[in-house]
Amino acid sequence: MRRPTLLIRTSAALIFLTLAGTSSVLSQGLDLPSVFLEELTWTEVRDAIDQGTTTIIIPTAGTEQNGPHMVLGKHKFIVNYASAMIARELGNALIAPVVTYVPEGDVNNPTRGHLSKAGTITFPEEFYIKLLEYAARSLAVHGFNDIVMIGDSGGNQRGMEQVAQMLNEEWASESVRVHFVGDYYSNNGFRSWLEEQGETPETIGGHAGISDTSQLLAVDPRHIRTDKLAPGGGFPDSGVSGDPTRASVERGVMGIQFKVDAALNQIRELMGGR
Repeated sequence: MRRPTLLIRTSAALIFLTLAGTSSVLSQGLDLPSVFLEELTWTEVRDAIDQGTTTIIIPTAGTEQNGPHMVLGKHKFIVNYASAMIARELGNALIAPVVTYVPEGDVNNPTRGHLSKAGTITFPEEFYIKLLEYAARSLAVHGFNDIVMIGDSGGNQRGMEQVAQMLNEEWASESVRVHFVGDYYSNNGFRSWLEEQGETPETIGGHAGISDTSQLLAVDPRHIRTDKLAPGGGFPDSGVSGDPTRASVERGVMGIQFKVDAALNQIRELMGGR
C-alpha cells in the first residue's frame, strides 16, 4: 500500500502561523498578555472591560471521533486558533473557554453517528443550551456588551442560534446583544475553493476529510497521525469521509482564513454601528 504523502509547508504558511499563533493583544490601548479569558486575572479582565474591551467570543467545539488519523479534540484546537485571529482583528475582544461538550447523539442509541466511536462525548441539547445561556448571562453581568457565539461543528449551530434569539428577545431594551455567527461554519467558501483547486466532492468528502485534516495540520500537526492517513480512513466505518491524504498545511491556512473572514464579515454586519 502506498504511504500517503503531505504537501510540504511553504515559508508563507509558516509566517502566517507564526503571526496568527501569538495570543497577546493590544486592545483599546490596554496591553494584555492574552486574548484568552482563562489566561487572565480577574483584575485584568475588569480593567480591559473598563477600557472598552466589551466583546467576548464563546467558541464551541466538541469531543468526537475524527477517524484513526486525527485526535478527538480537533474542533477545539481549530476554533481556539481561529477565535484568536478574530479577536485580534476586532481589537476589543476576548475569548471565553471553548465549550467542548456538545450534542453528539443519544447515549440510549449509541450505535449511530460519532457516538458509535470510542471517546466521543455527547451532551443533551437542552443542557447544551443551558450551558450557553448561563455562560452568556455570566459574561453580560461583568460588562461584556457583544457576546459572539462561533461553532466549529455542525451539531453546535442550532443551540447557539436558539440561545442568541432567546436572550436578544429578553434583552431587547438593554445594551447587550448575543450574535450567532453561523457563516464561520456553513457559509465560508472553503469547500468551493477546494473544488477550484481540482478536488471533487468525493475527494473532499465531509467529516475528517481534506478540510478538517488540512486545518488541524496548519494549527497543530502533532495531532495528526500521518501513518494512519488513508482515503476513506482505510477501512469501512472508519469515521472518515473523503481523502485526507490530499490535505496540506497550505490548504489548512486557506481554510482557516476563509472561516475567519466569513466570521468577521458577519460579526461586523450584526454589530452594525455598535
